Amino acid sequence: MALDAKIPGGPLEEKWDRHCFDMKLVNPANKRKYTVIVLGTGLAGASASATLAELGYRVKTFCLQDSPRRAHSIAAQGGINAAKNYQNDGDSVHRLFYDTIKGGDFRAREANVYRLAQLSCNIIDQCVAQGVPFAREYGGLLANRSFGGAQVSRTFYARGQTGQQLLLGAYGALSRQVAAGGVTLFTRREMAELVVEEGRAAGVIVRNLVTGELERYAADAVVMATGGYGNVFYLSTNAMSCNVSAAMGAYRKGALFANPCFTQIHPTCIPVHGEWQSKLTLMSESLRNDGRVWVPKKAGDTRKPSDIPEGERDYYLENKYPAFGNLVPRDVASRNAKEQCDAGKGVGATGYAVYLDFRDAIVRDGRDVIQRKYGNLFAMYQRITDDDPYTLPMRIYPASHYAMGGLWVDYNLMSTVPGLFVLGEANFSDHGANRLGASALMQGLADGYFIIPYTLGGYLADRPYKAHTESSGAFNDAEEAVRQRIEGLLNARGRRTCDDFHRELGRIVWEHCGMARSNVGLDKALSRVEALQEAFRQDLAMVGTAKGVNQTLEKAMRVSDFISFSKVMIADARARQESCGSHYNLAFQTEDHEARRDDADFAHVSAWKYTGEDEAPEREVERLTFEHVKLSQRSYK
Repeated sequence: MALDAKIPGGPLEEKWDRHCFDMKLVNPANKRKYTVIVLGTGLAGASASATLAELGYRVKTFCLQDSPRRAHSIAAQGGINAAKNYQNDGDSVHRLFYDTIKGGDFRAREANVYRLAQLSCNIIDQCVAQGVPFAREYGGLLANRSFGGAQVSRTFYARGQTGQQLLLGAYGALSRQVAAGGVTLFTRREMAELVVEEGRAAGVIVRNLVTGELERYAADAVVMATGGYGNVFYLSTNAMSCNVSAAMGAYRKGALFANPCFTQIHPTCIPVHGEWQSKLTLMSESLRNDGRVWVPKKAGDTRKPSDIPEGERDYYLENKYPAFGNLVPRDVASRNAKEQCDAGKGVGATGYAVYLDFRDAIVRDGRDVIQRKYGNLFAMYQRITDDDPYTLPMRIYPASHYAMGGLWVDYNLMSTVPGLFVLGEANFSDHGANRLGASALMQGLADGYFIIPYTLGGYLADRPYKAHTESSGAFNDAEEAVRQRIEGLLNARGRRTCDDFHRELGRIVWEHCGMARSNVGLDKALSRVEALQEAFRQDLAMVGTAKGVNQTLEKAMRVSDFISFSKVMIADARARQESCGSHYNLAFQTEDHEARRDDADFAHVSAWKYTGEDEAPEREVERLTFEHVKLSQRSYK
């Protein structure tokens, strides 16, 4: 399969504007004749639903939760990037573009990233118009703070609740369209199967999580905005309902999965504290603006932090990366934290934590200033750990947080299944091998508010109305496949729970496909996952029936998909014989332990094709070309 990214011609700065003009349009009176399905109501899904309905399309929107406000976007804390240059500190669209390409270790498309940087300014204007309460300076202007991988302050924020406030803005726009009849909202539904008819996305089969019934919905196009796959590690900062099932359903129907080994490990999370823990908590990257990361200089030092004098503290990020200090990109900060703990300098009961200390910031700016900036984050930390971060350093350690990989999409955000568009974290398009902090919200809203309204119209302009019906053979076959899968799971009579399998899967991939990887470890991981998959088929304990609420069945379907997905992720990591961004293969590192890329052989997107449940996936390659940035070894020193 030849992958055509459909990148428009012309100068980089003009590609998107030219493309918008060149795409065919749908007459306003004809938009109401088309039906569009949107899966997911996070920032990407809610903004897309609201915008498409505002244009006149008939939109059917689905979410797992009882309300769109419960989408995981609400958990984003630190902020959203935009190249407004309000601080007059040298920012620009081109600088945001360059920082994002460099931060992703030169493994993203130039055209997509430049478009994202262009649209970032529009997003802030849109959200302010919706009433999003961004922080403001004394004179009333919007405030900014710094995030990792940048030397300018371009991050707009609403205290430590930016995702929540942005989602409420998108939810308000969505609710307006629900009330107006433009959007029909279906809550407590989960996509069970993508329906493909004559090679095109024709609709979905969803399972009603309250009644257990399978429901059919046809559409002229399907927009998938179902988030990432970070929960493959079991312990992550993601909501426990976040899953890979919708993406895997599309993958099995012909959508390629791109760069699945690019998984972001966030450096500032509350460390694991017990064997039976089921969730990890994020501490915003914004804390590294004022918090200083350190460990004792002496391995095995178990003294209280207050008893360790300044001269015996190792501020290792500041010492190693003086130009960026504590605000290096996430992959760099995470690897360095692991390196310190592996050397025996970790702190806390487990030895797998480092300190994030606000002592100097409180002395410099005063407790009141720090409380205004981070008060809700400090309160959350104290509630979980029973330590007061105003008087004691926070203990933090890296954890799974975000997926840079996702379904492959072209410049129009369409997958390899015509008519299936993929937005936000569910696609791979903008972040390369490492996402910069505060760029996830930017991408989700750019995709939903400003990109899909154009590119969807370009696809539908040549399509007949109501080309697919729910009574077709394709829908019959898809529903029957789901029914058989559910029956197969419910017939299981084993002894191990879904959580037990998921926990073991998480241990395998964290150990061998997490922050540090090796060919031997990846081969071992694949063998262990294959054995785990067979055990899942033979020894799964199930209760209940297909009717009504059955959370065990929900978990079983998701864990089954996580196991299948992990094999694709491991295959991708094994095939990429280099280190880049979040993909750190121990065999490919520089003398000072930084990632060593191989641009000659691996400056590409790896896109994986489904060949069968127990068959190895096939790899397709999209070569990346760089005309506006110079490929170089990343340096933040």
